Amino acid sequence: MHSLGFQYSMRSLKFEEWQDLRISYLHQVEPWLQQHQIRRAAGKKHPVYDFLFEYYSVRPARLREWTPGIGVVLEGAGREDVFSDRAWHFTEEGAWIDCEQFPQRRLDSLLWVIGLLRAINNQKANFGCFGLHEWAMVYRSSSLRHNYSLRVSEHELEKFLESREIHCSHFDAFRFFSEEARPLNVLQPNSSTRYQLEQPGCVHVNMDLYKWAMKFHPWVSSETVLHSLNLAISARELDMRASPYDLRELGFDPIRIETIQGREEYALEQKKLSDRAVILRRQLLSELENLNNYFAGNPVIHEFR
Repeated sequence: MHSLGFQYSMRSLKFEEWQDLRISYLHQVEPWLQQHQIRRAAGKKHPVYDFLFEYYSVRPARLREWTPGIGVVLEGAGREDVFSDRAWHFTEEGAWIDCEQFPQRRLDSLLWVIGLLRAINNQKANFGCFGLHEWAMVYRSSSLRHNYSLRVSEHELEKFLESREIHCSHFDAFRFFSEEARPLNVLQPNSSTRYQLEQPGCVHVNMDLYKWAMKFHPWVSSETVLHSLNLAISARELDMRASPYDLRELGFDPIRIETIQGREEYALEQKKLSDRAVILRRQLLSELENLNNYFAGNPVIHEFR
């Protein structure tokens, strides 16, 4: 056990322990990184998975930087054992992620995200949106967002969308609606209503856990990053399977939300994602609160597994 002041105690991981954790992590993320880099080098676009790197602006090098998060000393670790010196503190006994290197200008952003995650936890989950946001993005639009044909005609798309109320509560999804689709949404989310409207059933809210984890990486552990990446992959797959695009050639069978059976299937899969996100949001929130506690002079609680 090591003490760094501010009631900030640290636990240790033996050399073999953290090496095994790092190898396991890299083994799981490397295939996704390599596939993305191969596509990018070939100038090819993937309508499902590119989103995770391009929309969220995550560089592969950052995902390769394994970190235990704060409060953990890696025994025997040196500069040659990390991808980047960013945020690391090195001594003869090992290395750890140093809270002192967290830019204090980012504390307001940290508090905002903590507040958002807490607010989401307090909201009731809604499973009635049925993924209509992807339909609303191409409603009466002159262009498609992806170079794939639609599996329904423009007339069928318009007729279906106009026959239903849209309940999109996620600002970042809503802002990509076509101009003509925006009035069809029951809610009109904006950047100032996120605390009030974002809710734990939303596919995009749960996908965003990956964004928030990477935003505060490497102070957030790679364990949490990996779980958030896996959740985001599942959420994005559901997102695009329910879209009006025909992606069967890529191996994605459509969830036909224009049918009762399709909407039931979507809601079931959405509920499964939400259940996974509840646990992950709690873990991410704990790590972010620990980081904030360091600057507030409060104890850090160890939940590293």
